[in-house]
Amino acid sequence: MEPNWLFAKRPVSEVRPGDHAWLAYSGPEERDRVIGTFVAGALRSEEKVVYVTDEPAERLPGLGPRTRLDLCALTERRQLRVISHEHACLDARGRFDPDRMLRVWEREVAEAFDQGFRAVRLTTDHSWLLEAHGAAADLHQMLGCEHQVGDAVSPSTMAMAICQVDRHACAPDRLAALRDTHEVLVEVDPEFDDGVLRITRTFEPHGLRIEGELDAARHGVFAQELAQVSRPGRRVHLDLSWLGFIDLGGLHLLAEHAAERTTAEALVLDNLQTDVKNVIEMVGWHRLPGLARGRDRAPGTEGVF
Repeated sequence: MEPNWLFAKRPVSEVRPGDHAWLAYSGPEERDRVIGTFVAGALRSEEKVVYVTDEPAERLPGLGPRTRLDLCALTERRQLRVISHEHACLDARGRFDPDRMLRVWEREVAEAFDQGFRAVRLTTDHSWLLEAHGAAADLHQMLGCEHQVGDAVSPSTMAMAICQVDRHACAPDRLAALRDTHEVLVEVDPEFDDGVLRITRTFEPHGLRIEGELDAARHGVFAQELAQVSRPGRRVHLDLSWLGFIDLGGLHLLAEHAAERTTAEALVLDNLQTDVKNVIEMVGWHRLPGLARGRDRAPGTEGVF
């Protein structure tokens, strides 16, 4: 169920040492669901977190009051390291210095090994570097930095990194160039996965990605997840890129759900595969009011749009 042979795509809980991963997030909810899991999961185990940011620890994804993590204690024992841009990646003139960031990360990984942590998770948000003001770096400089980080992390048996960026911070071609310096695309953990059917939240567009086979045994869980993402006044997109089979009962379930929604809340089916499209056309789109044919993803846009 890999989206593109160039990349491995992993749920965030499956990121492992040696992964130099990429997250182009659409907004705070997606970032929090991915990076929050990455950070909080490490701090609940014997793993260290190094987060390069100017935000205080309590405002980072996954570290709010609901997590009930003792941030003071974690910081004191250096399991949590929040390092400012000034100290991690800016030179004396306030310009981006990728060599300095690499040295800081290498130092923190070495320290984590000496402290006995079983792994170290590194992350930073590059969005500020893509803006056209302040200490912004040019694309060539950022690409060089990413290649250096990848070369440092990939052979490691204990370090893993997620490079974050707001996908709206720059043009798609620049975003794609940065993505291509990574071998792993990271995303939220699935809402459901039993080895036959996998259901994963999507954020832009809002909806679900359905992979595998949707048969009678899984109608209930699918209906439940569909209800969870259905919001008044908002369309729900279903990405069916990797749905290989849907039975007539599943199609009826979709039609029933769509019939209860307004025109503005249509259920949109994106990236239809041939077998699934044939089933729908056999029944007839005209018999499925409320279902709308969506768009197909352009080649090479995975991890960008």
